[in-house]
Amino acid sequence: RDTPLSCKMAAEIESVESLLEKSKEGALEERELSELKRILYGKPLASLEIPPEAQKLADEKLFELKGYRLAAASEQTRPPRVVRVAVVQNAIVRPTSDPVMEQRAALYERIKEITHAAYLCGTNVICYQEAWPMPFAFCTREKQPWTEFAESAEDGPSIKLCQEMAKNYNMVIVCSILERDHTHQSVLFNTAVVISNSGKVMGKSRKNHIPRVGDFSESTYYMEGDTGHKVFHTQFGRIGINICYGRHHPLNWVAYGLNGAEIVFNPSATVGALSEPLWPIEARNAAIANTYFVGAINRVGTETFPNEFSSGDGKPAHKDFGHFYGSSYFTAPDGSRTPGLSRVRDGLLVCEMDLNLIQQIKDKWCLQMTMRLDMYAKEYAEAVKPDFKPQAVYEPND
Repeated sequence: RDTPLSCKMAAEIESVESLLEKSKEGALEERELSELKRILYGKPLASLEIPPEAQKLADEKLFELKGYRLAAASEQTRPPRVVRVAVVQNAIVRPTSDPVMEQRAALYERIKEITHAAYLCGTNVICYQEAWPMPFAFCTREKQPWTEFAESAEDGPSIKLCQEMAKNYNMVIVCSILERDHTHQSVLFNTAVVISNSGKVMGKSRKNHIPRVGDFSESTYYMEGDTGHKVFHTQFGRIGINICYGRHHPLNWVAYGLNGAEIVFNPSATVGALSEPLWPIEARNAAIANTYFVGAINRVGTETFPNEFSSGDGKPAHKDFGHFYGSSYFTAPDGSRTPGLSRVRDGLLVCEMDLNLIQQIKDKWCLQMTMRLDMYAKEYAEAVKPDFKPQAVYEPND
């Protein structure tokens, strides 16, 4: 005989894995599909209405255009703080064997097309992928011609282009470049430059963690950044930039939250064989743990270089990095997330978000109130000392 409890249990799905198995047979019911999406992606999101002119541009120029809302509850004492934020993923346009200036000019044209579509969608803040004005050539370990793409973070050609677009479109632009710091011996950094909607350069944020994994031997070109965890107070919210490999370091995410970030971008360049199973998890987890919005951005396509290089793993030399799998997405502090963009196509993802959700989730989960910074500060201070001894506990000897 069924009891109320057994009836309730029967209404529940068995597991995510059982639904995935059932989907192979094409036998998922609508209720089961909704539950699967709820568990994997959080609450259902409403789609943004894409202006016809923007959709027409996307169709003509062959890039994906998607839009979603990350909403908050209405409040009695605060008006909504609604902003539209966008991320861009794109492949290189010209072969890597073409002259540097021609490669860069082609990328400029591509970014201008996609940014114009973002403007037509009412975007307030936009972030491009890591080192967008160039191929991601750091796998080659060659200095020429790739270091010729480097430029000033104050007045380089990519910065000037973004300043013009930012002012014309009343849009904050986060522009990730290979920086050459002419003030300090012309050394290189992996840098994101924040340009205000006024067209002025607000400042820069350098990559804090540099990978030494497989073909990602980026320390051949630049070392760890020295700008800390800056948070830029723009007209449309407080933004931080955690560049690429920094997403694997939880404390890196934490520091942007401590400095008051409301939106953190993660402009990246990463390939499927290395990191794809991690990709849907890390940015979403960061948004939950630190109670802010995150825009995760990955470039797309396969970039082939003129000369072979080795990964140092005993496998044959090759001329490409692997497939950059795109899949850019937004995620919110309540754990909800948008569907990702394509794995193989250029794309623009626009997200309308109510920043009031941040305080609402802080009040609900109390993660900041319970994070115990005082305790961890003492433990980390001890951990960096040469005579550090772990708090290890062993079974006593008889």
